[in-house]
Amino acid sequence: MERFTISLDGSLAGQFDRLMATRGYRNRSEAVHDPIRAAIESGRRRADGDDHRVANRSYVFNHHERELEERLTTLQPDRHALTVAALHGHLDHETCRESVGPRGPTQAVRRFADTLVAERDVRHGKLNRVALEAENRHIHDASGETHVHFRPPR
Repeated sequence: MERFTISLDGSLAGQFDRLMATRGYRNRSEAVHDPIRAAIESGRRRADGDDHRVANRSYVFNHHERELEERLTTLQPDRHALTVAALHGHLDHETCRESVGPRGPTQAVRRFADTLVAERDVRHGKLNRVALEAENRHIHDASGETHVHFRPPR
């Protein structure tokens, strides 16, 4: 573990301590980890290349809109290789929130996520992405097909 020291003026340090307490951090070191990781991930997102991502696309929609729910559901099997998980919940009598978790090549994940929110009558879409690194390349069976495991960077 590496250590470094930062200096904050009293006002900023006080605000930071209140933020820590509000979010439940046990110490300043833990509280500093998240913004550092966020800044690093932000740089990775700007560098969108041919790498892989895991993402969460959340969106809100009115489930009474004609055929919208069916259109959204139909999009997911068409991209079954990308969809890791999907969660659907009712916010009230009309409004649903859905989260879809795609994983795969960066450009494919982005296109799929954008397609969901581009559907007519979908509102308030948000995409969160995390870069993945190739962790382990190996052969699973006699066919000789190489399989790669991806994981978030540490």
